[in-house]
Order: sequence, then C-alpha cells, then structure tokens
Amino acid sequence: MPSNDARVLRGAAIPTAVAGVIAMAISFAVAGGKGLLGAFFGALLVMVFFTSGQVALDRLTRSNPQMMMAVGLLVYTTQILLVGIVLAVFKNTELFNRQAFAFTLLGCVLIWTGFQVRGFLKAKTFYVETDASENKAEKPSDKGRQQ
Repeated sequence: MPSNDARVLRGAAIPTAVAGVIAMAISFAVAGGKGLLGAFFGALLVMVFFTSGQVALDRLTRSNPQMMMAVGLLVYTTQILLVGIVLAVFKNTELFNRQAFAFTLLGCVLIWTGFQVRGFLKAKTFYVETDASENKAEKPSDKGRQQ
C-alpha cells in the first residue's frame, strides 16, 4: 500500500476507533452491558468494512489508476449495501442494544468518511509525475548571467 494511502487509512481509523470507545462508554452508562456490546459491534463493523474497502480500492486500482473513481464508487456502494444487510439481519435481535448499535454505526461511518476525505485533501498527491532528469535539462543555468 502506498504511503499516502496508508496515511489516509490511519487518519480515518484512529479517530473512528476513539469514537467507538467513547460510544461504548456512553452506551454502557446508558444501556448497560447490552449497550456496550451493541456499540462494540457497531464500531467493529465500521472498522472492518471500511478498512477492507480501502485495501480493496488500493489493490483494484494499483494496475489501472484510471479506474479510481468507478472502483471507489463501487467499493463505497458495496460497503453501504453490506451495512444495510447487516442492519436487516439484526433488526429484531435481543443479543445487544439495537439503538446503541445503530447510533454507534452511524457515528463511526460519518467520522470515518469525514476523516478519509480530510486525509485525501491533505495528501500531497501528484497528478503528473515528471522525470527528474527531464526537469534538470530544462532548467536554465544561472552561470552565464552577468549583472
């Protein structure tokens, strides 16, 4: 994984994990053990789906970077679809608090997406890669100038 992508992944994963821990503490205080478990599953779901999505995006666009936008939209749509399926499967569960799960899931998705966008905006990614020797040949020399 290129260093820019790894930096973006860390920049989104760390705040999301912190938000997940905060959500678990709040859920435990409000809803007890089931709230803690629901918040844990919500945060874990976001971390797993969105990390795997970033890794898949990196691997799919490594050989063909022109497909970045199409693959990015496909990966994001797949992630949201899978989250929707998980929500539908656990719609009537009594294993954990559904409200804690849902609010943690929503909050973590928003935090992940926001920090991922921030990471890509702050990344110094070159759009055109120039050859270093080509730049040196085109640079005018200051030796011939007289004042």
